[in-house]
Amino acid sequence: MLEALCELILVFFCYQVDSVELQREGHYVAAVYEHESILSPNPTALTDRQAALELMRRNLDIYEEQVIAAAKQGAQIIVFPEDGIHGFNFTRKSIFPYLEFVPDPRSMTWNPCRQPHLFNDTEVLQRLSCMALRNKIFLVANIGAKQPCEHSDVRCPPDGRYQFNTDVVFDDSGMLVARYRKQNLYFEYSYDTPSTVDYSIFDTPFAGKFGIFTCFDILFYEPAVRLIKQYNVKQVVYPTAWMNQLPLLSAVEFQQAFATAFSINILAANIHHSTLGMTGSGIYTPSKSFIYHDLRSHNGKLIVAEIPVITPDRETNWESSTKYGETIDLPNKNSASLPLNDQVCHKKDQEACCMVAGKADEELLPVFYAEMMYDNFTFVPVRGQEGEVQVCANSLCCYSHYQRPVLSDEVYALGVFDGLHTVHGTYYVQACALVKCGGLSYSTCGQEVTNATALIHFQLWGNFSTSYIFPLLLTSDVTLDFPDHLGWKNNYYFMDKNGLSSGLVTAALYGRWYEKD
Repeated sequence: MLEALCELILVFFCYQVDSVELQREGHYVAAVYEHESILSPNPTALTDRQAALELMRRNLDIYEEQVIAAAKQGAQIIVFPEDGIHGFNFTRKSIFPYLEFVPDPRSMTWNPCRQPHLFNDTEVLQRLSCMALRNKIFLVANIGAKQPCEHSDVRCPPDGRYQFNTDVVFDDSGMLVARYRKQNLYFEYSYDTPSTVDYSIFDTPFAGKFGIFTCFDILFYEPAVRLIKQYNVKQVVYPTAWMNQLPLLSAVEFQQAFATAFSINILAANIHHSTLGMTGSGIYTPSKSFIYHDLRSHNGKLIVAEIPVITPDRETNWESSTKYGETIDLPNKNSASLPLNDQVCHKKDQEACCMVAGKADEELLPVFYAEMMYDNFTFVPVRGQEGEVQVCANSLCCYSHYQRPVLSDEVYALGVFDGLHTVHGTYYVQACALVKCGGLSYSTCGQEVTNATALIHFQLWGNFSTSYIFPLLLTSDVTLDFPDHLGWKNNYYFMDKNGLSSGLVTAALYGRWYEKD
């Protein structure tokens, strides 16, 4: 008996040593889970609390399995997606039985697992808290929250309560340490917007300060950009329920672009419903991504990765080498000069033309218009094995130098948009995009494309009016690549890539001019 006990102690000690050795100094182990949630068959139907708890319990059972699996792999924090516990497409009334009361952790200390009876209607919070406590892991999840209000409050809804799309964070002791109420709702009529923006931050012993925001928030200044700019957040947890929209806003594409643009780490957990186009999760650093995107499967996916801690003294791209208005040297001296001074582009009466430089016979390229992402882009074709093109709209001109080592019949075009996007949200976009077209005609440019074979080498740049630019580089079968270089030169923002690992689907500079929203 004593000998067996000694063996057990030795095994435990060795396991602990191995775990420590696996986690390098200055790194931490993160996990995200893309969850195929069990949904209500009729989310608009009224139900009672017990029925709601039963559905949520089935999802929480899966959560618990994934927490255990992540902890066994050494994960110190795990992130679950938006709407993963209760689902979506509710009305204001039908979601009510799923809602819980979430106190503000800045005003009180509460451990739901150890103090389960402190508040009513907190069964889900208790379960999540106990998962964190038992597995010694930080846990981030999304729930629906309710908060009573007085009718003397002019913003108080007629039913006497606020309902919020809410992220909750528990530390490794089960303590509720953060609460974030979503600011930018995406047609979520069952929820209210908080009266003031939540800037939610929590501290960890392994990576310092984390910020948190949800799904559609990533496209807006509040709270996402302010958390990074004003609160100096370098680690972000990001629950989302994102429907992919190619060619510019697939989930993994924009998540990586956000991490790259701000030189931060993002732990992004998406919901998984392939029939709705919902997939795409990952753990992102400024230079490496661990992603999952699969519209063919019907299974969830746990991602666990060790990543470096980004410390607050490390400047983000837009604060340093890509600061608007500054001049920096191009890392690759063979890159095309900026701008293409020997090209001419003009636009009159909705007709425009651009001259291709670098050819003795200067071919006149047609400019055409096509809808992309519900916006009217202006395009110019990308022809031949090598060339330089430009196209303009409003104040934005986009330029590209390209090489195609092997010609194929695939059609590519360079597009520009400078205006207010008004479908499924209202926000101002400046975009330069080199995209593969859906077919062999120009009318197919801007369509959703997932596969390509052309290994195009390119430089892409534009005279953007905003300093907030997200570099998108999407390759065949919704895989990602990183630019070789990016930054500002003479008030032009650029990126280049020489040597893609697979066919180019989209190379774009997606600018957000927040002040013009």
